[in-house]
Amino acid sequence: MFALFDDAGKFQAGRVMSEADSSMQIELDSGKRVKAKSANVLIKFAKPSPSEVLAQGAAQAGEIDLDLIWEVAPEEDFGFEDLAKEYFSDKADAIQQAAMLFRLYDAPHYFHRRGKGRFRKAPEDILKQALVAIERKKQIAAQIESWTQELVDGACPAPIREHLYKILFKPDKNGAEYKAVVEASKRSQRAPLDLLKDAGAIDSPYQFHWRRILFENFPKGTGFPALEAPPIKDELPLATVQAFSIDDSSTTEIDDALSVQGLGTGTVIYGIHIAAPGLAIAPGTPVDVVARNRMSTVYMPGHKLTMLPDEVVQRYTLQAGRNCPAVSLYVTYDEATLEVKGSETRLETVPIAANLRHDKLDGIVTEATLNGQAEATYAFAPELTFAFRLAKHLKAQREVVRGKPENFNRPDYTFKLEGKDDGVEPLGSEQVIIGTRQRGSPLDLIVAEAMILANSTWGGWLNDFGLPGIYRSQASLQPGIKVRMGTRALPHAGMGVAQYTWATSPLRRYVDLVNQWQIIAVAKHGRTAALVAPFKPKDAELFSIISNFDTAYSTYNGFQSSLERYWTLRHLGQQNITELDCAVMINGLVRADTLPLVFKAIGADSLPRNTRVRVRVTGVDELTLDVHASVIGRIDETAPADQGDAEGDDADEALDNAGPLTLAIDVTDADAPAPASPEA
Repeated sequence: MFALFDDAGKFQAGRVMSEADSSMQIELDSGKRVKAKSANVLIKFAKPSPSEVLAQGAAQAGEIDLDLIWEVAPEEDFGFEDLAKEYFSDKADAIQQAAMLFRLYDAPHYFHRRGKGRFRKAPEDILKQALVAIERKKQIAAQIESWTQELVDGACPAPIREHLYKILFKPDKNGAEYKAVVEASKRSQRAPLDLLKDAGAIDSPYQFHWRRILFENFPKGTGFPALEAPPIKDELPLATVQAFSIDDSSTTEIDDALSVQGLGTGTVIYGIHIAAPGLAIAPGTPVDVVARNRMSTVYMPGHKLTMLPDEVVQRYTLQAGRNCPAVSLYVTYDEATLEVKGSETRLETVPIAANLRHDKLDGIVTEATLNGQAEATYAFAPELTFAFRLAKHLKAQREVVRGKPENFNRPDYTFKLEGKDDGVEPLGSEQVIIGTRQRGSPLDLIVAEAMILANSTWGGWLNDFGLPGIYRSQASLQPGIKVRMGTRALPHAGMGVAQYTWATSPLRRYVDLVNQWQIIAVAKHGRTAALVAPFKPKDAELFSIISNFDTAYSTYNGFQSSLERYWTLRHLGQQNITELDCAVMINGLVRADTLPLVFKAIGADSLPRNTRVRVRVTGVDELTLDVHASVIGRIDETAPADQGDAEGDDADEALDNAGPLTLAIDVTDADAPAPASPEA
């Protein structure tokens, strides 16, 4: 006697060796003996052999017409053997019964399982829906197969090109396009990015990086809705100063300017004037909504995406030749000792006499001219001389609090794309010129210290009046202690100040605009400011702004780093640079001496940190931003330890920006369910 039984959803058959009331001992063809519950035994037969019943039953099952047996099946529950007799004959043998069992079991959309060997036919409406779904699934499978083959053959189907960035960075793992790319990658044994590039899905490496940025953070485009810059309705007094700004030539959002009064009198009033969009833009208004959605201007070589539309920016920017509304901080100093005699914040209109430009003056406004060792023939020479003297004094004071000097031994790199028009997106093929602007240069130091002075002073001012602001703090300079944003006035160890806000770039950073609203409230209302300020103590809205800003700012810095890396790799090729002098960092990373480039080099992981080495670049990949290189020799001297900037050690940032592009596509799991600059 033989028996066919259900073994946890798998049908098996063998010789019955013994039988009890509720179970059987059955020997399979393999010789293995298993214990089966009697309730799970579905067919008992004497012939043919178990293997023939399983094999021939499976073969005949595929020939059974599902539509026909669904039509003839009773409405109530039935057993497979009854339907086998109806379909085949009254004397349906073991093979035919097994065939019917297998066919019913494998067609749950036609027949619902009701127990061991028992079924009920699906209602007609449910069956129709199931058949439509099955047909759709077949069509999708066929489409996936077609797209897969196209990719393997070197062509990119239009739907995959259209959804390229979604597939690579935010994939729907159940999507047909994603599955086609994964399957094609497996068949061709090639990385998805290489496969797509060779299939023509990627126009150029630059466009790939640029469109990825747009996809990830600007899915609706980078344009602004139609906005009208609201007027400033306050009656503001005209300041008796001639202010000047110091920025790069590419800067259109001129947030800050300086003034110096009283030189030669023994008492000097140093003015720091900040553009005042906060006097016109109110929280919740259309312009504010736009600024809050973007959170910051996004910078990249040869291009930028401003936080606010240009027509709004130009209404409030500190443009030379205009009287501009400003929030001004005046600090009075003893001219000889630079002792602070007092400070005052005013809301006023400030005459902007000039917009000075770093890139045109850095080689002219030098330490020698400012110290009187060389003739100063430029405009505002006396004012700049005082500002430089004050900046060095302020820096020295901060370094006492900081506990050690700031030592910026790396320059800031500048990128110029030749032949590109202002305001036009780069093509990616331009000739790139990488220059340097050494941190701590006179003009850089003047601006940095002035902004630190304003941000720390206003931070303390808000705290004194019991009004919250958005602060940046750092508990200590110990490694791993990072800068945090919060609403409490806490010390910033990296800056060496008792508290620190961002309030000097309200046209470029949203938190600065928020802080400016609070500063304006105090300037207008003094001790009653808490009653009218936009944000009250413990305001949950401030924490939401901080969280959103942190996320956006980190993302934008990543964009800037990736595009700077792209243009640096372009520079290597354009200048035919094959060897670089570098300093060893950590984990096999090296930092180029003369370029903003950190990368892994074979042979560097065994060398001590700060070892100077010569590295040969054997290849670059502008698409993945990867560098292939190896150490070819040591240079005798040791590089000075990198002091980082006011934010602290930047080793983590170097690790983040040193590797190849990371994709979200996973070729091992196609069927898984969808799951910048210093503080101042």
